[in-house]
Amino acid sequence: MAPRHRRLGLYFDPHAHNITGTEVIAFLRQLLRHRRGPIVLFWDGGKIHRRHDGQVFLHRHPRLEVHRFPGYAPELNPDEFVWTKVKQEWSNSTHDGLVPLTLPGVRSLQRIGRSQSLLRSCIHAAELSWP
Repeated sequence: MAPRHRRLGLYFDPHAHNITGTEVIAFLRQLLRHRRGPIVLFWDGGKIHRRHDGQVFLHRHPRLEVHRFPGYAPELNPDEFVWTKVKQEWSNSTHDGLVPLTLPGVRSLQRIGRSQSLLRSCIHAAELSWP
C-alpha cells in the first residue's frame, strides 16, 4: 500500500515450486526498483519471512515497512482472502495441467490487483487493525 495515497497494490511473482528466501529478496529488490516511497508489506509468520538474510535485507531498506500477523491464523491473513477469490474463478474454468492453470490464476490476480474495492475487502475481511 502506498501510505501517502492510500492506494493498494497487489504484486506477485508466480513459481512452479516452493520458493526460498533468495526469491523473496529478489522480489523485494524488484519491488523497490518499481515503486517509489514507502512500501507496506503484510506478512504472515512463515519461516521464509523470518530468515536471517531477509531480516538483514529489510533492515537495510527502511522503505519496506513490514506488518506481521500471527501464523496459523488464516482468518487474519488478507492473502487468504485474495486466494479465495482466485480459487472461486478457477473453479469456474477448465484447465489441463500446470501451465494452463497458471494463466487463469495470473489473470485473476491481475484483476484483483486492479480493483481497489476488492483489495480493500480482502484487508477488511481479515478483521485486523491496519494502519
